Amino acid sequence: MTSPHESLHTTHDVTLRKIGTAMTTPRTLIAIVGVLAASLTLSACSPAEGDSDAGTSSSSTEAFNDQDVMFARMMVPHHEQAVEMSDMILAKDGVDPDVTEIAQQIRDAQQPEIEQMEGWLDDWDSSMDMGDMDHGMDGMMSDDDMGELDAAPADTASALFLEQMIEHHEGAIDMAQDELDDGEYPDALQLAETITETQQSEIERMQELLAQR
Repeated sequence: MTSPHESLHTTHDVTLRKIGTAMTTPRTLIAIVGVLAASLTLSACSPAEGDSDAGTSSSSTEAFNDQDVMFARMMVPHHEQAVEMSDMILAKDGVDPDVTEIAQQIRDAQQPEIEQMEGWLDDWDSSMDMGDMDHGMDGMMSDDDMGELDAAPADTASALFLEQMIEHHEGAIDMAQDELDDGEYPDALQLAETITETQQSEIERMQELLAQR
């Protein structure tokens, strides 16, 4: 298929040959000039090769609602506590390797999710100032709970970690379900689904480990 640019060159060549081989009357000259002008106009209006998407926006803003904002604002500190609990157990010597494995798994999954949600909140210009609300969220450990885990010796820390983290995960799943029910932002809905599936699987694994003790 001949491109607009090739067509323009062909038209110019034919027109120039006509000029060179014929005595041009004023009427003929006017017609030739009209052909050249029309060719230039068509070329200017045609998209260049590879520009088939010309005129369409390359960026769009996904819609979000209050539930999406609340989900991120609540889940960030919730995840942060899970990471802190995991760090506590990973810092202890003599902990059951199966327990440290799942603690590392939790940490590796939730730290990137924290960063992802903080990015959304920045984009949405939403403050992370939650005050003392975090300890009232589903599954959140109290300061006393965290202190108990931190102080627990290795031989009792494993079971305590598993018990606390199961409760913590159950709270996260409830929060994720609220997002799935009422949220709008596609990435937040996807994350809520991931949290539900991943943490339910981890709950089942932690329950197995507790049953073996």
